[in-house]
Amino acid sequence: MEDLGIVGISWQKNGSESLDRYTLPRNKMVQRLRALAKRAELAELAYLATCNRVEVIFAHAAGTQARDIRPLVYELLTGEKPRPGEAERALRAWGGEGAVEHLFLVAAGLDSACLGETEIVGQVRNSAELSVEIGLSGPRLRLLFEESLKIAGRIRGETQLGEGRVSLAGLAVDHIRERIRRTPGQTALIGISPMTERAAQSLASTKTPFIIINRSLDKAQILADRFGCLCLPLNEFCRKPPRIEAVFSCTGSSHAIIKESTLERLAAQTESGQAPLLIDMSVPADIDPVACTKLALKRIGMDEITKEAQANRLVRLNKTPQARELVDYALIRFHEKFAEQVYGELFGVLQQRYQHTAKEGVQRLLKKELKDLGPKQREAIESWSRVLARRFAHIPTLGLRGLLYEGPEGSLDAFLEGLDPKFASELRSAVNRGLQQQEETGS
Repeated sequence: MEDLGIVGISWQKNGSESLDRYTLPRNKMVQRLRALAKRAELAELAYLATCNRVEVIFAHAAGTQARDIRPLVYELLTGEKPRPGEAERALRAWGGEGAVEHLFLVAAGLDSACLGETEIVGQVRNSAELSVEIGLSGPRLRLLFEESLKIAGRIRGETQLGEGRVSLAGLAVDHIRERIRRTPGQTALIGISPMTERAAQSLASTKTPFIIINRSLDKAQILADRFGCLCLPLNEFCRKPPRIEAVFSCTGSSHAIIKESTLERLAAQTESGQAPLLIDMSVPADIDPVACTKLALKRIGMDEITKEAQANRLVRLNKTPQARELVDYALIRFHEKFAEQVYGELFGVLQQRYQHTAKEGVQRLLKKELKDLGPKQREAIESWSRVLARRFAHIPTLGLRGLLYEGPEGSLDAFLEGLDPKFASELRSAVNRGLQQQEETGS
């Protein structure tokens, strides 16, 4: 498990909108992730980017020494080489069980600005799927993501974490409802992200009118048909926008898509004559912040929404102690599953060694002291020795499992140090073979 790691940055450092600098552009994402995996000798790699965090989740290749890869991740994310100590100050790192626990907390919404937020589950799932698509998935990350999504589901189903306002999109929609209550009119939802879809569901539940805007109309039309509303291509909306009272934007664009000229047109033709409400849930920003300042238009970005979410964070956290208990239980289960997955080959070699030793001893006994025995008696003794060898092997296997499940990191090495060097080398080779086979299976 010590080969697992996470490096990243979250909203807690300098706010959500500061993550812009660390978010990979889509057109360079795959190339940079593959380059990082090669340079850092990583067998498995995943990239998680949300409005609250940017993180790289990884597993070191078999036989390589775990090391701090923050300087390499910093260069990957920013495209710049860090000055001495800069990467370590900017990015946090988790390793081993700490990395597993962190992803469990993230997936469950326990490390989010909006405690228990619902969007994060889909974003974690998308991260796992992207890793598979680009050929950087493997058995260890597959197990980690699988267990993370399971614990997220359990916490939402068995605790009070899902009660009340648990969506950043929901907080943003509250602003829209208040605006439309004062100045009735349409809202433009830009993009077809999970957050935009959640906003559409929320607005539709109160029959608040909206239209869907997107670069491509294929997927946008499906969403529009679902809610019985109109949809427009982004370029048409920017060139000749309809009368809009509010804008909600959340896309994966690497640059602003609503620029000064569009903002001027929107502001000039609202039904109410008031400046439009602009809500930008994207990092990097969809709605040009500089243009908003120039035109004196208020833009509500992720930082403002995050601050609202934090206002009731501590109150909600105090109401959900059971969630933390479920995470602790999930960590124990992960230890067990991970040990079985990674060290199954080692347990097999241990069993084989006992069987081989017992077989050699019985053959010597039958050849000398018991050479006059008949075939049935010989078979009975050989069968008895095999059963006895399995029973004897069971004791150190249980002890080794206990070290791997409950012991500190390095327990396996300490166990091997006490063995005959040749046998220790044989067991180390078994571990490496198991890891390599799983990496090949996962590739």
